[in-house]
Amino acid sequence: MTLSSFSELSLRPELQQALADQGYTTPTPIQSQAIPYLLAGRDLLGIAQTGTGKTAAFVLPILQKLADSGAKARPGEIRTLILTPTRELAIQIDDSVKNYGAHLKPRHAVIFGGVGQRPQVEALQRGLDVLVATPGRLLDLMNQRHVRFEGLSVFVLDEADRMLDMGFINDVRKIVAAIPKNRQTLLFSATMPREIADLAASLLKEPVRVEVTPPATTVERITQGVIHVPSAEKRHVMVDLLADPTMTRVIAFSRTKHGANKVVDHLQAAGIESAAIHGNKSQTARQAALEAFREGKLRVLVATDIAARGIDIDGISHVLNIDLPNVPESYVHRIGRTARAGKDGIAISFCDSEERAFLRDIEKLTKQRIPVMEPPAATPRIATPASRRPAQQETRRPQGQRPQAQRPQGQRSEVRWAEGHGPGANANRPANSYAPQKAGKGPSRNGAAIVAALGPRG
Repeated sequence: MTLSSFSELSLRPELQQALADQGYTTPTPIQSQAIPYLLAGRDLLGIAQTGTGKTAAFVLPILQKLADSGAKARPGEIRTLILTPTRELAIQIDDSVKNYGAHLKPRHAVIFGGVGQRPQVEALQRGLDVLVATPGRLLDLMNQRHVRFEGLSVFVLDEADRMLDMGFINDVRKIVAAIPKNRQTLLFSATMPREIADLAASLLKEPVRVEVTPPATTVERITQGVIHVPSAEKRHVMVDLLADPTMTRVIAFSRTKHGANKVVDHLQAAGIESAAIHGNKSQTARQAALEAFREGKLRVLVATDIAARGIDIDGISHVLNIDLPNVPESYVHRIGRTARAGKDGIAISFCDSEERAFLRDIEKLTKQRIPVMEPPAATPRIATPASRRPAQQETRRPQGQRPQAQRPQGQRSEVRWAEGHGPGANANRPANSYAPQKAGKGPSRNGAAIVAALGPRG
């Protein structure tokens, strides 16, 4: 079912006004399909990735049902529980409850670890229409007898497959055992491994299944490309790419927390505003980085997979995979950060010789070959300790071998690429204007040409 307007979903005027305030007029496919069933009280199994509009798909009907009841939460009561794996996603869902409920004024709160629990306990004591929580802190407060579920009528388990990946499934089962059996249950997951299918079967009663994106497929509006580059050169190539002004808001993925920090250090030394988010960062630091990125104060956000899961920020122009993920499904989740809300996006991956097996696995999963791109024209660089060599030193090397940069400490220079892999391989390409080609569309084109070929972003 495809709807052209939210008015066709029979939502309350207060919700319609909130949607208009946010600039939303047309429901996404998952909203069109899920909201009518949820308003009717059905359990639901939703298979959807982040960026499909699934948060509004469950928040809007929850707010409508709460308002239709005409009651507010009593002291100590929790009427709706939304369980999610990460602090960042919990905060974003709570923000959605606030925004969509702006004209209904539900009592809501978000609970997660890494911060003091006293304000969270006080919110629970006042009573909540909607509680958004991560499993660890909620279970801790349950064990301290700060949580009562007698009045709970709706339970949402979001990002169930990530709950499994992060080892939270046992905590989820303990929480589920404590909530009323007579409830409406919604379970959302981007993928459906056997463990999640078994969990869904135990939680849901005659559920409606809504699937808006087939598993293991990539978004059609994303132009993809891969650059074969030695690991030691990846950060340099990233700086060269970022000389392209069309790369306005970039999220870059590192496989490790240490690697993410090194990338940020390198970008900041090159004068590029950036920050990292990962498990070793404090909650305050992570939230500050996300807000700065959302507000445009940071151009690049460097993240690990777990830290980035569930981040929903509009206007990401490019996704960079500094390291290819060793789990091919993670590639699909990563690049899905761009090309949201009908816009186009670009995803560029770096691949060294040890990652070629990962690349083959990704192409097998997505059933498409990722076009190979040549490295961009090099920009002047700040010397790093690994690349410094004494001044005046020169060494003759065999043809085709990558020469080392000859520069004294602190001197700027240019990287020269191995034969067939540098800017000279395509002398007609404007330097520092760079985007991958569509599969099967011939030679690489510059970034402006790609954008023009794709049409306007949005």
